[in-house]
Amino acid sequence: MARSKEFDENVVLDRAMKLFWEQGYEKTSLTDLVEHMGVHRRSIYDTFGDKHTLFLKAMDRFRDKVNAELTGEVKRSKTATEALQLIFSFMIYGEEDSPSGCLMVNSAVELAMRDADVDLKSTESFTLSEQLLKDIILWGQQDGEFNSDYNADDLAEHLHAVCVGLRVMTRTTIPKEKLHRIADLSIKLL
Repeated sequence: MARSKEFDENVVLDRAMKLFWEQGYEKTSLTDLVEHMGVHRRSIYDTFGDKHTLFLKAMDRFRDKVNAELTGEVKRSKTATEALQLIFSFMIYGEEDSPSGCLMVNSAVELAMRDADVDLKSTESFTLSEQLLKDIILWGQQDGEFNSDYNADDLAEHLHAVCVGLRVMTRTTIPKEKLHRIADLSIKLL
């Protein structure tokens, strides 16, 4: 008779996600995952597959959680400017008790050039981010908050590049005040 699982898959997947996010794929060993996730090695294989498959599932989990969080922030915003300010603050500070930076950005830098699956998941996530930024820019252009001289697609690509840069910079000791100046100027240029 098959044994029932004695753990919540999403809880242990979140633990794996945070460990990969903090350490990267290559630095994270299966032993690290067993210790951090609080499950047996066999349970990891039975539930998630091998380390690479677990990593891809962690990337999916991260994308879904961040997308839901940012979409919720945008929906609660009263103006497009406020929505962008909230997104930039999220990029700079992240969530409480989370590693700095971004799992997608970190993974793209670490692995995308030699791992087609990671490249695909990273670029899909980046496309979602750009679409969210485009929607906000269009909102701001329609309400007269932002200049309409430039195409919203082009502006979204530019803002996304700024966001990626900010996510990388949050992993350094650069002061948050500098990151805010960069974000504020990016909004003003719209």
